[in-house]
Amino acid sequence: MDIYGTKQIRNVVLLGHGGAGKTTVAEALAYLTGVTKRMGKVADGNTISDYDKEEIKRQFSISTTMVPIEYEGAEGKIKINLLDTPGYFDFVGEVEEAVSAADAAIIVVNCKAGIEVGTEKAWDLCEEYKLPRIIFVTNMDDDHASFRELILKLEKKFGRKIAPFQVPIRENEKFVGFVNAVKMQGRRFTNLSDYEDCEIPEYTKKNLGIIRDALIEAVAETSEEYMERYFSGEEFTQDEIYTAVQTHVCDGSIVPVMMGSGINCQGFNALLNAIDRYFPSPDKGECVGVDVSNGEHFTAKYNDEVSLSARVFKTIVDPFIGKYSLMKVCTGTLKPDSTLYNVNKDTEEKIAKVYVLRGKDVIEVPELKAGDIGAVAKLSVTQTGDTIALRSAPIVYHKPKISTPYTYMRFAAKTKGDEDKISSALARMMEEDLTLRVVNDTENRQSLLYGIGDQQLEVTVSKLLGRYKVDVELSKPKFAFRETIRRKVEAPGRYKKQSGGHGQFGDVKMSFEPSGDLETPYIFEEKVFGGAVPKNYFPAVEKGVQECCTKGPLAGYPVVGIKATLLDGSYHPVDSSEMAFKMAATLAFKKGFMDANPVLLEPIASVKVVVPDKFTGDVMGDLNRRRGRVLGMNSLHGGKQEIVADVPMSEMFGYNTDLRSMTGGIGVFSYEFSRYEQAPGDVQKKEVEARTAGGEVEA
Repeated sequence: MDIYGTKQIRNVVLLGHGGAGKTTVAEALAYLTGVTKRMGKVADGNTISDYDKEEIKRQFSISTTMVPIEYEGAEGKIKINLLDTPGYFDFVGEVEEAVSAADAAIIVVNCKAGIEVGTEKAWDLCEEYKLPRIIFVTNMDDDHASFRELILKLEKKFGRKIAPFQVPIRENEKFVGFVNAVKMQGRRFTNLSDYEDCEIPEYTKKNLGIIRDALIEAVAETSEEYMERYFSGEEFTQDEIYTAVQTHVCDGSIVPVMMGSGINCQGFNALLNAIDRYFPSPDKGECVGVDVSNGEHFTAKYNDEVSLSARVFKTIVDPFIGKYSLMKVCTGTLKPDSTLYNVNKDTEEKIAKVYVLRGKDVIEVPELKAGDIGAVAKLSVTQTGDTIALRSAPIVYHKPKISTPYTYMRFAAKTKGDEDKISSALARMMEEDLTLRVVNDTENRQSLLYGIGDQQLEVTVSKLLGRYKVDVELSKPKFAFRETIRRKVEAPGRYKKQSGGHGQFGDVKMSFEPSGDLETPYIFEEKVFGGAVPKNYFPAVEKGVQECCTKGPLAGYPVVGIKATLLDGSYHPVDSSEMAFKMAATLAFKKGFMDANPVLLEPIASVKVVVPDKFTGDVMGDLNRRRGRVLGMNSLHGGKQEIVADVPMSEMFGYNTDLRSMTGGIGVFSYEFSRYEQAPGDVQKKEVEARTAGGEVEA
């Protein structure tokens, strides 16, 4: 592959709903530019992007794949780095990484399916990252696909930015070409995406006139001079239109809509031409970070003539091809056989070769200029989000913003002894996927696997088996309840054991009452008069209370909010010992606790749900069914509402799936632990019975 300068590079991310045709678009573009000899199909499992076994099996993308292609543009050869992303929401972390490295986006929309939730999410991401975008409408070969209807929906949803650059030509209800609204010329497909000039059909002219007027108006708005010429009825030249459109596309005020058929490989030459003409090269943007030497905000233009700096935006860890750190070169030139300084880890790492990845193929290159995307193998400490720079000019670029996982399941090895293998396999997978997390819950003796959704967790288990040959079982997690008491009681505890020689004797009388502080397990006091219990045994009594608080008598959960007072007791000058008094305190605690109206406390989460207005009723009703208390609503931009509620943690299990089905996938939620509250009687009864049956409590 040739070396490309910053101005010759286009970094383009493919976004859209699952199944809209992003991978087919990447495949068609690769085929047209000569990367492949025949066009692969998702159904056949032979596309460049979806090479992983899981992707082939499930027939959808799971991770972001790089597909660099070379294209002969209007001003010479350019390199287009396509980033093909997953459409399913569980793999949003992959999308966020790709978007952070892209300079422009193609939002793929299936004409028949129309605007889907994934389309809206893609648009929101582009708005957040201020990415120029083109909407590419696929499935135009479908007889039931109405382009005009889709345009009206797009305009209603996204406003006046939407600018159709093409109008379809159909003959006998077949998609045979399009009219180019910028050049006002008809195009009839000859072979695949190749086309020849043709007459503009009469039936398209009315629609075309509206589109053309809107386009010329947008061109006029780029400068006062153009505006004057527009009002005086003067025509713009083709070059003036191209320049004005590029300006508008780059600043996001125009979003061109183009069309094609992925299966028939039609419309992609026009798309390549648009990527070349309208999308910005990296030098139009800038990289933002912090200068470590002085802590000041730092902005750099993409420039290959200054010192090297690069940002690792993704890591691939594969048992067969090894570990690759994908990076975008921000300044300077990345060359092989050099030493890189990882600013985040304050460590130097040596690199032997520099690569570009195309699907699973690894292509060695002599160097990578600023703005280009490539990969380096076998970096030992470098992780996603790290910045590579020179020790003499340390800069840290902002890390990609990755979604927080809230869905979790308990996991365990199916085969005893596989725990270490699972642990090391998950560590590698977490290097690849920043939305995966493993939490060791020692209190409930369980390991938890966190992800964005159930599908991601299922794919992770499948990958563990396929890649690392370890079998893992997912199950419903246990929840961290607490135990406390509701009234004050007094209870004796007498421990007496007689065997040959010294016996054991300890006798205490204690009171137990609520302390009012649910953050602290217990408060211990003593009010012993006249030396009934010698002072040197007080710590042993407290130790007995402390040990009992780790596993309560009611359901075996930790005890909180209890005040234990040693009131009285008796001792034996020979047989009494610290161990005897500790045991006596334990007996008093167990009896007193069960007499003091013991209750279970359940963890309460503070939940925030963001949904469009029309779903608020359903979501609030569902939260109420989960024993939640809705505390209020906040209006957000874009016709969305944020619902704030307190919900028991145990009721949040499976919420991600339910929220998606209620809102068609557009609803998002977050939560954090808030406090403990008394559980209702039926919940307590069920939990105590389950714990007793499971052997967690002495029956």
